[in-house]
Amino acid sequence: VHRAGQTPGALLASGLAAVAERPVRLGSVAQPGACSDDLDRQVALVLADPDRVPDICVIMVGANDVTHRMPATRSVRHLSSAVRRLRTAGAEVVVGTCPDLGTIERVRQPLRWLARRASRQLAAAQTIGAVEQGGRTVSLGDLLGPEFAQNPRELFGPDNYHPSAEGYATAAMAVLPSVCAALGLWPAEEEHPDALRREGFLPVARAAAEAASEAGTEVAAAMPTGSRGPWALLKRRRRRRVSEAEPSSPSGV
Repeated sequence: VHRAGQTPGALLASGLAAVAERPVRLGSVAQPGACSDDLDRQVALVLADPDRVPDICVIMVGANDVTHRMPATRSVRHLSSAVRRLRTAGAEVVVGTCPDLGTIERVRQPLRWLARRASRQLAAAQTIGAVEQGGRTVSLGDLLGPEFAQNPRELFGPDNYHPSAEGYATAAMAVLPSVCAALGLWPAEEEHPDALRREGFLPVARAAAEAASEAGTEVAAAMPTGSRGPWALLKRRRRRRVSEAEPSSPSGV
């Protein structure tokens, strides 16, 4: 992307401000090229001032973990720790899970198949780890897969690896409803499971597996642990289009 207003954070802040009908202050500690092992540093920056804990934090991580061959257990351990620390501090957390790297044009078979398999496995593991710590997740893998495969020139950037401005907008559109719901800003009638959209309560492991292969699926903790393990609510929220953020005022609001 070429402008700050085209980044996922700015797009989400702009969309959230429109839904909430109030100004939103955005802060970012993201580091280009970072893996999950950088989350400890990023969370420390976010929580540096205990009097200014964010209302909500959005984490998008995983692609670099796959390309750098970080073991999934290590990746999820860092993510779980980050979600736990943020939730303990009082912030809501939404995690955009690992995207489907099998959609990258320059990756040929059989590496493309391996990349897709590793991406989905990590996304499912991320969902379990984040939900168990009180966060909620949104699947980016299957959401971006078909759309990126059909429009690779528009949704990938010049390097054919990172998303273009349109690609980031697609991801932000998928995450925005979950961000709004976490803050209590989504219509109450949409918070109940809709059988027509195949929503409902599932063991978290099963919900994670379904989310890893379903466009824009949200998973959030729902019930106490039972005989089948922790339970989660699986939601397939309707996406809302977000527009490029306007330049912020000098105060950052």
